[in-house]
Amino acid sequence: MHRAAAKLLLLIAAGNLSLVTHAWHQHHVPAAGNVSASCRPHERDALLAFKHGITNDTINLLASWRPGKDCCRWTGITCSSTTGNVLKLDLGWKYQDPALVGQISPSLLALQYLEYLDLSNYFLEGPNSSVPEFLGSMKNLRHLDLSYIPFSGKVPPMLGNLSNLRYLDLSWMQNSYSTDISWLANLQFLEYIDMSYTNLSTIVDFPLVANMIPTLNHIILINCSLPSADQSIPHFNLTKLQDLDLSRNFFGHSIASCWFWNATSIKTLGLVSTHLGGHFPDALGGMVSLQNLDFNNNGNAATMTVDLKNLCELKTLWLDGSFSSGNITQFVERLPRCSSNKLFFLSSADNNMTGVLPYVMGHLTRLTFIYLSNNSIRGDIPPELGKLHLLDELILSSNQLSGHIPLLPTSIKVLDISMNCLSGHLPLEFVAPNLEVLILSSNQITGEVPDSLCESRKMWILDLSNNLFKGELPHCSSMQKMFFLLVSNNSFSGMFPLWIQNFSSMVFLDLSWNKLYGTLPRWIGDLASLRFLQLSHNKFCGDIPENITDLGALQYLNLAANNISGLIPLSWTNLVKMTLKSPPVAPWDDDTYNINYLSQKGEEILSLVLKHKVLMYGSQGIFDIVGIDLSQNYLTGNIPDEITFLNRLSNLNLSWNHLSGQIPENIGLMKSLESLDLSRNNLSGAIPSSLSDLTYLSSLDLSYNNLTGGIPFGRQLDTLYTEDPSIYNGNGGLCGPPLRRSCSDSNSTESGNKMTREKGCETVFFYFGLGSGFTVGLWVVFCVMLFKKTWRISYYRLLDRAYDIVYVFVVVTWGRLAGQATAEY
Repeated sequence: MHRAAAKLLLLIAAGNLSLVTHAWHQHHVPAAGNVSASCRPHERDALLAFKHGITNDTINLLASWRPGKDCCRWTGITCSSTTGNVLKLDLGWKYQDPALVGQISPSLLALQYLEYLDLSNYFLEGPNSSVPEFLGSMKNLRHLDLSYIPFSGKVPPMLGNLSNLRYLDLSWMQNSYSTDISWLANLQFLEYIDMSYTNLSTIVDFPLVANMIPTLNHIILINCSLPSADQSIPHFNLTKLQDLDLSRNFFGHSIASCWFWNATSIKTLGLVSTHLGGHFPDALGGMVSLQNLDFNNNGNAATMTVDLKNLCELKTLWLDGSFSSGNITQFVERLPRCSSNKLFFLSSADNNMTGVLPYVMGHLTRLTFIYLSNNSIRGDIPPELGKLHLLDELILSSNQLSGHIPLLPTSIKVLDISMNCLSGHLPLEFVAPNLEVLILSSNQITGEVPDSLCESRKMWILDLSNNLFKGELPHCSSMQKMFFLLVSNNSFSGMFPLWIQNFSSMVFLDLSWNKLYGTLPRWIGDLASLRFLQLSHNKFCGDIPENITDLGALQYLNLAANNISGLIPLSWTNLVKMTLKSPPVAPWDDDTYNINYLSQKGEEILSLVLKHKVLMYGSQGIFDIVGIDLSQNYLTGNIPDEITFLNRLSNLNLSWNHLSGQIPENIGLMKSLESLDLSRNNLSGAIPSSLSDLTYLSSLDLSYNNLTGGIPFGRQLDTLYTEDPSIYNGNGGLCGPPLRRSCSDSNSTESGNKMTREKGCETVFFYFGLGSGFTVGLWVVFCVMLFKKTWRISYYRLLDRAYDIVYVFVVVTWGRLAGQATAEY
């Protein structure tokens, strides 16, 4: 979307429709000095009858249409200053939503002198409303605009009765078609015809019919399903033709055989998505009036070797995605070489072009936009480009350019030379005060980023990712308009850049895959516009700032692979963008437009770990990705229950930490989860039954924890286990389907283990008591003997007697046994 269009949509979406309405009234309300005669009563009645058929006037366009008032002073009405007859009825509304809703009343037939009728963007009520046939009876009409009215059915041939018609716009009607356009030949004064989006699939003679109207200067037939442009016109009468647009009609034949090459008066030629192929004819080089050629998205089937040196009026040349081959050096040399060269827009992206950019480009001094991305252009960026002092945008991404980056003109606003083989340091005097977008990603640029880059105070996109930069980021606090800062995959060092604190409009911040260290700043929660925060694979330490959960616009948070410790913040309810309460992103949202700018350049700006693989995402669909990745850190404590309120979250990765406690019981509330990874922690307890409520889940990993009990039933969980049986590994206490270990066996084993443990405990207690009693008794006897002398003497006497008795017994017994043994022998 063009920036101006995006801004208009933003204006409407913001509720400032009154400003647009005011501008419309300024244009449509007649000035008092232009009206002398009053309108005719019967024409006023006809207009009031027309108003009666309108059921909804969304912006009060017809508020001035009141009975008894002079209709010549009504909004949208212009009368003859002499007769008072209504000459012009202009209720056209060129903005997004229809202003008027209802039916087109045949009372307009009473306006016999009406020359100008514009009802564009009028919304019809009722199904299958066709173009009113009575319009063919309004013989004085010179201008008829019915565009953007949702008509259906056949375009009435009665419009051929409007013999005075100069301007006819039937474009963008919903389901209209025509099988016969011979009636157009009756409009011998017609200058402008637009039937875009009208089905003309059966029409093969349109060029022949148009050739019968020599006054035509504008023919616009976009997306009409025309079958061919391969016609021959023996006597070419369209000598006044200036604007021809046949875009989005699939022709699929040779471009050289088209009927329009004799129209040397053409100024604008639109052939977008026509899939014309082959060589451009030499006749193109003779179309000296040509100002704009739009031949993009044609399936890379054509070639252009025509010399365009004499096309001195050529202003724009748009050829993206249309050439099968070409040499950029030769192509540039064939461009216009005129003393008053007017070429300011050159786009030949996606065209398989080879060769090197020529060093001599003095004949292209008025070039303002150069788009040559996604080709095979090699060699250096010529320093000659620095002499193009009007250059605003230079897009050379996705080529094979090498060497150093030269000094470029200070006028440049957008520079994208990403995805090449550029090397060396950036110029120390990288001064471009008007620079708004700088994309240098995916090259081999080395060294430090020069401080001079910070002088670009209008910068809103800075992408230095995937290079070999080192050192600290320069202090660029003056870039107050920064939306996107991407410096990932480099070797930047130092602490978290303090100057980012001033970037209140920052939307996307990516510092991942560097060597940054220190703690995360507490003010990070003040970046109220931040939607994507990627700080992974650095050396950040300390805890996660509590106020990081104050970022209400945040929808993607990645702190993975750092040295972050402590607890996960408890409060998550302020992250409204991660909840289904957040409204869907509008296509005119300013952030959407800015990110889509990167998508046009093929940028991969978001990394997501899914199924243990790093997936890269461009900006297409980036707003559908809502995730939190805190993996590979040293986080402790429980998973906070409040995190389950983030029901728009599609990815949650807390793996490889030291988290404990149980999985939140209400995890099933996270209805949007597609990927959940809690592996490699110390989680315990049962898997919550609500896990089976996550019907969008396509990736799950709960392995290597201390989980116990049965696994919840659910078709989605069964499918996930079938695809990856390792998702429950390392949890010895889990049981039941789909695991082979049944919970009954697990319970029996657990009971046996419990009995063994109880018996073992009894044995341990017995021997512990025995040993303790012996020790205590021994010490009691010892202490008594030590302190009681009489007891001590008695004790020793007792021992002596016992010794004597035992000694006598042993000696006597031994002697008796010995005597018996001798007698036997």
